[in-house]
Amino acid sequence: MNGFFDIPSDLQHSWTGLIGLHLRESLLPVAAGLLLALPLAQLCVRFRWLYPPVLGLTTVLYAIPSLAFFVVLIDYTGQTELTVMIPLAVYSLVVLVPAIVDGVRSVPQETLAAATAMGFGPVRRYLQVQLPIATPAIVAGLRVAVVSSISLVSVGALIGNQGALGNLLAAAQKYDRPELAVNAVLTMAALAIVCDALLVGLRVLLTPWMPRGARPKAAARPEPLTAKGAAR
Repeated sequence: MNGFFDIPSDLQHSWTGLIGLHLRESLLPVAAGLLLALPLAQLCVRFRWLYPPVLGLTTVLYAIPSLAFFVVLIDYTGQTELTVMIPLAVYSLVVLVPAIVDGVRSVPQETLAAATAMGFGPVRRYLQVQLPIATPAIVAGLRVAVVSSISLVSVGALIGNQGALGNLLAAAQKYDRPELAVNAVLTMAALAIVCDALLVGLRVLLTPWMPRGARPKAAARPEPLTAKGAAR
């Protein structure tokens, strides 16, 4: 077990340090994607003609391999965490935008009419009425985006040790230490499970009116996450 947690010094991080780095590189892009998706989704709800081109654009961007994204960005952002995080933020949009749009559109018209009658303007109605009711769908989208981001961070190992726990996969081959690869896979899987459980808990906390056993409609997944991670 000592070798399992014996991280090569050239990675410049301990095992716990790599975990913190991995969480930062995976969660910050999803947070940035959510901040961008919220106003974008509202525009798609208000102007229905805008939704198909926005969804088409995000799908096309999602189809771009992350390594190709890195090659384009590296001239501008260098071999840094930012080069890894920008594509992950873009990829999250293909899940978050439809999740928010579907959730907001599910708000009953009677509820919107009541809010308008109470003097709620468009922005206040969106923030205080539509988004809270759409929370289950939004959290379902976040669950997909977060797990996907956690798996894709490891690709950053290809651009100068920017893959956090994914760097252990390269180190396993470099030093002929397969236990490092096992460490990386198990730790990333554990992080994905813990983050997913926390989001489920957040959904329960924010939606006390929902039955505990209710399952919100999940956002559509462009393709299986495991296949996506392997392909990129």
